Amino acid sequence: MANEHFPIYILAILLVNAAIFSAFAKMSFYYLKILIVVNLTIVWTLAAMLFNKVLKEGSFRYNFGDWHQVLGVQLYIDELAVFMMMFILTLACLIIVYSLKDIEHEIEPKQFSRYYTLVFVMLFSMLGLTFSNDMFNMFIFMEILSIASCSIISIKNSKGNMLASFRYLILNTLGSLSVLMGIALIYMVTGQLNMVEIHREISVVWQHYSTNIMMALGFIIIGFSTKAAIFPLHVWLPDAHSVAPTPSSALLSGIVVKAYIFAIIKLLFRVMGVPIVSELGIPTVITYLAALGTIMGSIFAIAQKDIKRMLAYSSVAQIGYIFLGVGLATKAGLEFAMFHIVSHGLIKTALFLSAGAIIYQTEKRDIRKLDGIAYEMPVTMMVFSIAALGMIGIPGTSGFMSKIFLGMVVLQEGKAFYLFIIILSSFLNAFYYIPIITSAFMKSDDDAKVLNDKIPKRMKIPMIIVILLSIAIGFYPQIITVIIEIAVKSLF
Repeated sequence: MANEHFPIYILAILLVNAAIFSAFAKMSFYYLKILIVVNLTIVWTLAAMLFNKVLKEGSFRYNFGDWHQVLGVQLYIDELAVFMMMFILTLACLIIVYSLKDIEHEIEPKQFSRYYTLVFVMLFSMLGLTFSNDMFNMFIFMEILSIASCSIISIKNSKGNMLASFRYLILNTLGSLSVLMGIALIYMVTGQLNMVEIHREISVVWQHYSTNIMMALGFIIIGFSTKAAIFPLHVWLPDAHSVAPTPSSALLSGIVVKAYIFAIIKLLFRVMGVPIVSELGIPTVITYLAALGTIMGSIFAIAQKDIKRMLAYSSVAQIGYIFLGVGLATKAGLEFAMFHIVSHGLIKTALFLSAGAIIYQTEKRDIRKLDGIAYEMPVTMMVFSIAALGMIGIPGTSGFMSKIFLGMVVLQEGKAFYLFIIILSSFLNAFYYIPIITSAFMKSDDDAKVLNDKIPKRMKIPMIIVILLSIAIGFYPQIITVIIEIAVKSLF
């Protein structure tokens, strides 16, 4: 059927348009905007049709050129992959629409076409990473994503951007080498690169090569954890997110690190399998690092004065929650991890977009200078406040449901200590978010009047949609939990 080719159509459209943007660098920004919106609409529509097909008919494998999966390139389109695909594309579309106006404030006009070339390459590589059923091609997509991510940080011509992108490049290169070494060790043991074939072989021989496999997993987890910014491998993230253009920060924090986390989930539970991973003690290490990250990320965030830098450290803490779910190595734990990937993606995107709107209108980044800002930008600060309360875990947001789900999971697993970590982290979150909200709404002159946000509608509407999605999931989590339950079953 023709719709079996939809994954290729989606990838091809993104890659071809990236080439067009680059080839016609002098294209009017007006026509570039039209081209971007039209192609995003087409890609999202194809993705929705593919999503519907997989939910109705089940998963399928796509072999390029009818080569056997052992020799050729294979994509595996299952419920988990299409769920991640819809998350990536939906959030990316909203961020890109926001960026079409905000980017004029962030970078020079001659860089516009280059910027969207990089953004489309990022989307191409993230979806390729999600679909790939081959270890080596997954590595190739990962490298494309790393280079494109580094480039959207350095596109602003300033010393801070150059230093941040250079640090990002060095650390992510080390991460890539670590992943490649792990893949080489797995290939040495199994003689396979296809994930299905590796799982088949490794389930038979792993006890004979347990040291090799443990080293391989160590290299791979360290490499991907560096890219996903799990504590203490997060050192590139605060600088990168704080100096990058606001849409880039939203893409990096909301989507890109989630693509790397998704890759870890596939490798641990689809390629290796729960018995091997548990036998080697990998979950214990992950949960300890995740718990430490949730606390330390929040502590570092408290000390920040720059609003975007604070949000970056907050991401380190929230990534810890996701890895805590992964480290439990259970079906319920992974269901939570996938739920929080979506929840954090929405909330952190809303925070970055609203922070970007504040910078766009007032050029204020210092948290101490935001007193009374809600009177000047009521809609923006309402979005920011709801998102911040979601991070804390206030009822009515997806963040609340995330923490409820995680609390239930750790109690079911008999690990009440992690419930204490969750509660402590929530208090720390309140410690740096609540003062911003109170000073924005409470501290003002007696004659202050509520004004309308002056930011363009193209920036305001995506912000509002993102936070409404978070609220919708907060009240009706079954919107996505039903799909997540189906998706996670494919890993067990």
